Amino acid sequence: MRFSESPRWARRTTVVAVALALAVVPTRSVGVAPNSFGTAAAPSTAYGTDLAGRTLIRNSGQGYLNAKLPVRHRVQDLLRRMTLEEKVGQMTQAERGGDLADDPSLVTTLLLGSVLSGGGSVPTPNTPQAWADMVDTFQSNALQTRLQIPILYGVDSVHGHGNLLGATVFPHNIGLGSTWDPKLVERIEHVVAEETRATGPQWAFAPCVCVARDTRWGRTYESFSESPELVTRYASSIEGFQGKHTGDLNDADRVLASAKHYAGDGDTVFGSAIGDYTIDQGVTVTNRRDFARLALAPYLPAVRRYDVGTVMPSFSSVDWTEDGVGNPVKMHANRELITGVLKGKIGFDGFVISDWEGIHQIPGDWATQVRTGVNAGIDMFMEPNAYRSFETTLLAEVKAGRVSQSRIDDAVRRILTKKFELGLFEKPYTDRTHLAQVGSPQHRALAREAVAKSQVLLKNAGALLPLKKNAKMYVAGRNADDIGNQAGGWTLTWQGGSGQHRIPGNTILDGIRQVAPGAQVTYSKDGSAPTTGSEVAVVVVGETPYAEGFGDVGGPEWGFDPEDGGVLREPKSLELQPGDKAVVDKVCSAIAKCVVLVVSGRPQVIAPAQLGKIDSLVASWLPGSQGEGVADVLFGKKPFTGKLSHTWPRTAAQEPINIGDRNYHPLYPFGWGLRTTARH
Repeated sequence: MRFSESPRWARRTTVVAVALALAVVPTRSVGVAPNSFGTAAAPSTAYGTDLAGRTLIRNSGQGYLNAKLPVRHRVQDLLRRMTLEEKVGQMTQAERGGDLADDPSLVTTLLLGSVLSGGGSVPTPNTPQAWADMVDTFQSNALQTRLQIPILYGVDSVHGHGNLLGATVFPHNIGLGSTWDPKLVERIEHVVAEETRATGPQWAFAPCVCVARDTRWGRTYESFSESPELVTRYASSIEGFQGKHTGDLNDADRVLASAKHYAGDGDTVFGSAIGDYTIDQGVTVTNRRDFARLALAPYLPAVRRYDVGTVMPSFSSVDWTEDGVGNPVKMHANRELITGVLKGKIGFDGFVISDWEGIHQIPGDWATQVRTGVNAGIDMFMEPNAYRSFETTLLAEVKAGRVSQSRIDDAVRRILTKKFELGLFEKPYTDRTHLAQVGSPQHRALAREAVAKSQVLLKNAGALLPLKKNAKMYVAGRNADDIGNQAGGWTLTWQGGSGQHRIPGNTILDGIRQVAPGAQVTYSKDGSAPTTGSEVAVVVVGETPYAEGFGDVGGPEWGFDPEDGGVLREPKSLELQPGDKAVVDKVCSAIAKCVVLVVSGRPQVIAPAQLGKIDSLVASWLPGSQGEGVADVLFGKKPFTGKLSHTWPRTAAQEPINIGDRNYHPLYPFGWGLRTTARH
């Protein structure tokens, strides 16, 4: 899911039957009475407001507003009061940017059930307070509707509340996967949930439980591992977001989670994508047995053990080999897998949220796309721009009998259940208790711990690492002092961006100077400064930021953020860029002892001749805002303990290469990782 494009788990609660005398259901109550979408009668009676001018929920004995009743009874009471238009509105999610930002009352008139911020869609100023105020403004408008149903606000908190300037930015999943420490990741996601909800949003589009099987994929860094068994262990991260019990969801430090992207997004065939992408959003060509083993495996614990609240389908397609290759079905249109498998066999009782304009890729006209998506089992639709036409089209499809009322009721029942579980009808506005904890030293200390544990020592000739803290050092490479590069995509914007001080935190160079203040450090980005007197070199190279298909090897080049100035970014490759190769060769040839750190969203091929010049090689991944975590292991403050969660290929031609392959001869195998001991 993105904001702007180029100019283009078994925990179940048993509900004891309760004899209820629900309130008499009126056909209309005070508030905005919908006539048709976009037009509405004025409230017949104005709702009260609090001291901040925010609309208050009026409880006049409605059953659904009785917090003592079981959720399912509250849902049923509310559902039977709703008009078809109100139900369709609940199924609609709009982007905050554009018209909605200019006119928040659209939430009222269009009866919207949800709003999101895509990558880069932020308030001005981009501060915790402004975020909370923004979300509360939309919520206040939602509470001006007839039934006063609160909205859900969603964001891509995929490695922290990355849209928010000043949030703690954690390593991306490829790094967290290399820690082999699900409990650590659970702690991280609890912090992410706290920072997210403190600023308004109650819903994170995370975690990604994709199993990346080809590192040429531009979303490889969003994957914990190529191993479905390891990814399955990380499904416990859902408890970090949501808590251990359903009742935890209404706490001020928890958010609704979303397991994504269902399913097979990481197993698409290179060259099968449509348009400029080469593998992202492509086709998974497989049989049902292998699909269950590789793609579906993480969703079983996500649903049956951790009770994930929402699931997001993939942009990709599935082409079953059992009936012959050549008839792929888009996941957003796949009733067999969404309704039959996810909701049926696996037992998912949350709601399914489409990805960004996901139904737009379904074959057929707009009415067909809407109808197919709903009938496939999608419950809420992320329609950032076409939310008006989605509502009117779905309404027409129901009235024409092409979408059943029972399907609509099922979708809305699922959505309302989560809103009640989140406590939104009792506390619709942002609980700002933890606002001061956003980006706090305690949170950054956890991020630093995660960075250190994510570092994978691939080579360590002569036990060069850890380094002495009083070493005469030469630091070089474009990723040594660039926090934007080390944070990667989904940081402030969809694609992320380069920049030394792009977000608060520490670059790797900052970390070296902090952890080893006695070291004599010479820094030269391109290795042009004199190397005389230096005992050891640390060269930091790798990738620059990207997201989704713009990170596909051989895919399109992004250049549409303001900081790009219209200049396209470098093409993506599994090999180091020419400039990186040059600085490694130059510095490692001039200084006797050489350490190379690869800051990247996937393994990077190192040619044998160049590898021979490198004494110590480290996979640093995308560490996020706390570069001092890298320095902690370089100087032995912490030991190297990380292990590869993705195979490191010998050549780019080996891709796709994964543990378990018959012909498996990588440079560094899955699970590889040398260890050191800490120096005290």
